[in-house]
Amino acid sequence: MLGHCCYFWQVWPASEALAAGPTPSTGSSSPSWKQHIRTSLQKTRGSLPTTTLTSGAGQSTSTGKNPAADPTVLQTSDIQLAAPDPILPCIVPFLRKESRGGPSRRGVALLRPEPLHRGTADTLLNRVKKLPCQITSYLVAHTLGRRMLYPGSVYLLQKALMPVLLQGQARLVEECNGRRAKLLACDGNEIDTMFVDRRGTAEPQGQKLVICCEGNAGFYEVGCVSTPLEAGYSVLGWNHPGFAGSTGVPFPQNEANAMDVVVQFAIHRLGFQPQDIIIYAWSIGGFTATWAAMSYPDVSAMILDASFDDLVPLALKVMPDSWRGLVTRTVRQHLNLNNAEQLCRYQGPVLLIRRTKDEIITTTVPEDIMSNRGNDLLLKLLQHRYPRVMAEEGLQVVRQWLEASSQLEEASIYSRWEVEEDWCLSVLRSYQAEHGPDFPWSVGEDMSADGRRQLALFLARKHLHNFEATHCTPLPAQNFQMPWHL
Repeated sequence: MLGHCCYFWQVWPASEALAAGPTPSTGSSSPSWKQHIRTSLQKTRGSLPTTTLTSGAGQSTSTGKNPAADPTVLQTSDIQLAAPDPILPCIVPFLRKESRGGPSRRGVALLRPEPLHRGTADTLLNRVKKLPCQITSYLVAHTLGRRMLYPGSVYLLQKALMPVLLQGQARLVEECNGRRAKLLACDGNEIDTMFVDRRGTAEPQGQKLVICCEGNAGFYEVGCVSTPLEAGYSVLGWNHPGFAGSTGVPFPQNEANAMDVVVQFAIHRLGFQPQDIIIYAWSIGGFTATWAAMSYPDVSAMILDASFDDLVPLALKVMPDSWRGLVTRTVRQHLNLNNAEQLCRYQGPVLLIRRTKDEIITTTVPEDIMSNRGNDLLLKLLQHRYPRVMAEEGLQVVRQWLEASSQLEEASIYSRWEVEEDWCLSVLRSYQAEHGPDFPWSVGEDMSADGRRQLALFLARKHLHNFEATHCTPLPAQNFQMPWHL
C-alpha cells in the first residue's frame, strides 16, 4: 500500500547549541534557553533549513551537501538520519514515492461526497448555472468558514496565546524530555510535532504510542497530550496546518496530509509498529483520527473524546436558517468533516467519550443530551458493525440508554432489560470464531427481540463512556482507558 520512505533529520551545529545557553538536562531554566525557544518558534514559518533527499541517492538537492560525507549523518540502508539533538528544533522532510494507492501531488485520498443530483447530465449549461453558487461557497469557505471552523489558525489568537505556548513547549522539553521535530508533508506544509518517549520506563504502557489530534483551537503545547502523558504512555503530538509552528491552512485535505506524515514518522522514524499505536482525538481532531484509522487499519485502537459524526448539523446550528443551502453546500464541497463515514471503515477497537454537559457539539442546549452529536456517531458505528442487532428494537433501547444523563439512570435502564453480559460475550465470541472478525456482522439475525435488546445495550455500553463535564474540561488520566475488544 505504501511506498518507500526516506528521512533526513536536520540539526544545528554545536556552536549554535552552546550559544543558546544551558540545556534542560542541567536543570537550568536560564532566560537564554527560553529566549532560544521563543526565537525558534517565531522562525517556524519557512525560515528553518530543509533538505530534500532522493531515495538511495545520498545527495542533497537543496543544500548542495552530500550526506555521506557529513559526519553528523548516520548512514543506514534505506533511511538517512542526522544525529538528533534532544532539545533543539529540527526538520524532518518526508518523501514517499508514489505508488498504487499512494498520495497524489494534491495529497492523500479522501472520501468524497456523492453528487447531490446523480441523474442530472453535467452539461455546459448546468455547469454555468452552478458557477455562481460554487464561487460563493469557495469564498465563504476560504474566508469566514475556515476561520470559524479552526479559530486556532487566526493570527491574533496565536499571538495572544504565544506566552502560554512557549511555556508549554518548554515544559514538555524540560520536564518530559520531549523532542520537537518538523515534518514535511506531501503538500509542502511543515508540521510541528513533539515526541515524548516512555519506552525506557518501567511502565508497560510506555511501549504504546498515543498520537494526539487536537481540537480546533488546541495546540500540542497545552492540549490533550497531557492526558496520555499522565497515564504513562509514549506520546506524539502535532499542530494543525497553520497552528503555531505548523505552516499551511487547515482544510480537510491538508489535515489528512499532515496526519499521514505524522503516522509515517511514528512508524518509520520512531520505530513503533502500527499494532503499538493508539489514535486519540479531542473534538474536531476526530476527523484526522478517523482518517488515520481508515487509512492505517492495523493501528491498535482509537479513542474519540467529545467528537461528532458530521459537521453539517453543527454548522447549521450557528448560522441563520436562510443560509441553510449555502452552509450545506459549502461544508460538503470544502469543509467536509465526515467522521462517521471514515470511522465505519475501521475494523479495530473504538471508544467514544461523551461529555454530558457539552455545549459545543450539541445542536440545541447543553442540557439536551440527546442533541449531542456523539450519540449519532455511536449509532452510526453500531448500525454499521451490527446491523441485525441495531434493528428497530435494538435502536430504540440504545436511544433510551443515551437519554440517561447520569450513571444512576444508565444503570437503571441496563438492569431493567436484565442484560446478561456473560451471555452477550458468549454470543459474540461464537460468531467471531465461526465467521471471522471483519465487520459488518450478521449476529442477531435469528435472535429474539429481547436478545437483540440485550446485545444492543451491551455493545453501546462497551463503545461509549460518559464523562460529566463540559467540552473543554481536560480529560483526567483515570478516564483514559483502552477500548473494549473481544
